Amino acid sequence: MKVSFPHMGHLYIPLKTLFKGLKLEVIAPPPISQKTMELGVKYSPEFACLPLKINMGNFIEALEQGADTIVMAGGWGPCRFGYYAQVEREILQELGYDFKMVVLEAPDSRISELLLQLKALGEKASVREAYKAIRFAWKKLVAIEKLEKTLEYCLPRAIDKNYMETVFERALQAIDEAESQQEVEKIAQESLREMEKSPCKGAEVLKIGLVGEIYTILEPASNCHVARCLGRLDAQVSRSIYVSDWVNDHLFGGYLRKSNHKQIIQSSRPYLNYEVGGHGRETVGSTVDFARRDYNGIIQIAPLTCMPEIVAQSILGKVSEEIEIPCMTLYFDEHSGAAGVYTRLEAFVDMLQRKKNLSSSPLLLEARA
Repeated sequence: MKVSFPHMGHLYIPLKTLFKGLKLEVIAPPPISQKTMELGVKYSPEFACLPLKINMGNFIEALEQGADTIVMAGGWGPCRFGYYAQVEREILQELGYDFKMVVLEAPDSRISELLLQLKALGEKASVREAYKAIRFAWKKLVAIEKLEKTLEYCLPRAIDKNYMETVFERALQAIDEAESQQEVEKIAQESLREMEKSPCKGAEVLKIGLVGEIYTILEPASNCHVARCLGRLDAQVSRSIYVSDWVNDHLFGGYLRKSNHKQIIQSSRPYLNYEVGGHGRETVGSTVDFARRDYNGIIQIAPLTCMPEIVAQSILGKVSEEIEIPCMTLYFDEHSGAAGVYTRLEAFVDMLQRKKNLSSSPLLLEARA
């Protein structure tokens, strides 16, 4: 069995580790490129959102490299994500590809169900080996996200931003190749120290919360590398969701570490008191949460036509006005251009900086007094 899966940020690293631990041959999807996008757009329904089109490109590239099994996550609720696997399977079969589609449904806090699903996928692996594979993949995931968060903090403050990004990319490659949990810990610790000791500017930086649809937040190629662009504009970015958060909340019921998911949903209730699918409620609740933590602004990112995020956007205007935090929404499809996105980010950062300077000016403070 030669297994492949969608490319979503750096998730391919722990997924490779997981499937190898299940004694499966892994054909990881190549990094998302213009070719990936063109293939996905060519064979996907025109009205489909960007993640589905990118997934299609991923799968075609992987199948051409010899994959015979595609592993895809399932879903439920108003978001169209729950239909992705079925639609993609039918399109690929019509194109003449011979493969098996395995859909892993989120068991909603019953980890034993996920273990059984994975065990069925890796029939050659014992339950013990499946458990070890999950633990090792989790270790890599947590290490990668520590590095991501450190980069998000250090990049806007770094004097040599190219060096900071080089350290991060080198650490990712080393973690991908690591064969033990001890090796992963060593790589992460050494890389974190190297990033943290890099010369930094003394000036205070803007803090921007990134909210929206999970795929578009986590996959830089789908959002024109918004987080990196903001870091290079000297703005610190914090995302509203990380993969480990989703795993902790939905697969382990918040038992792996303290979860703030209930608090985020509670924060959304004055503005959105019902489920709209996807991460619509989380977008609203996280905006409120970032404002409480004195962030300077919010950027919502989502695929064009994403209904849960359209609902959230219709509410963010009121949220922005009531809690006094600027919000900007960016929708992405295959026609989005990096230059246009960067121009909007630059203007938004400039506006936030002016607002911050005005709010701290002596004249304004005296007038308020």
